[in-house]
Amino acid sequence: MAPSSAIRPRVLILHGIWNARSWVAPLAWRLRAEGFDAEVFGYDSVFGGPEAAIPRLTARLRAEGVSTSLVGHSLGGIVALETLRQAPDLPVARVVCLGSPLRGSLTARNLASHAWSSHALGRSGPLLLSGCAAWEGPAQVGMVAGNVARGFGRLLARFDGDSDGTVSVEETRLPGLSDHCIVAASHTGLVFSAEAARQAACFLRHGRFTHPEVHETGRAGRDWNVS
Repeated sequence: MAPSSAIRPRVLILHGIWNARSWVAPLAWRLRAEGFDAEVFGYDSVFGGPEAAIPRLTARLRAEGVSTSLVGHSLGGIVALETLRQAPDLPVARVVCLGSPLRGSLTARNLASHAWSSHALGRSGPLLLSGCAAWEGPAQVGMVAGNVARGFGRLLARFDGDSDGTVSVEETRLPGLSDHCIVAASHTGLVFSAEAARQAACFLRHGRFTHPEVHETGRAGRDWNVS
């Protein structure tokens, strides 16, 4: 029997750019089934961007007053890390990023280089272009990357090596991560993937992944080098 909501570990889920709260509802449902008290933190990713989202998330975490983990898909993972970078005293012990281009996004750079699409990233553009500095905060951070190259991003970028179709695996390898794993999913598919949710739950509990074998590209999912 799953534990009662009063003692379930608290998790906030952050969606990516151009998405709404409902987009990560399947991930929230899976994490609840894993025994977590999971809710979605919604924010305006284009017109508000990280500049508006970070203070709101900081206030939310302080107001809740309990230890909370963060799970962020794509831009959501970057917003989570930048929030903790600005307020390292927040009660967050672990963060899981799903396909977040923590080292900057080639897809975003290509979008920004064309007049017809340069405004699509809105106020999230600068952070997506630059990525994050090496992680040195107290929270443990894990990355679940996808290696199924499908989706819109393939029209905008050609990657060397594996990608999820929008973000390359190399773009997810930020120095300072506690662990990194790869699952067979596209960028969008990471939100719907049962395996991605299982890996996220494992990291939230133990600070490490189980490193499944991934067969989509013929490569194993073992990925011990997170630098």
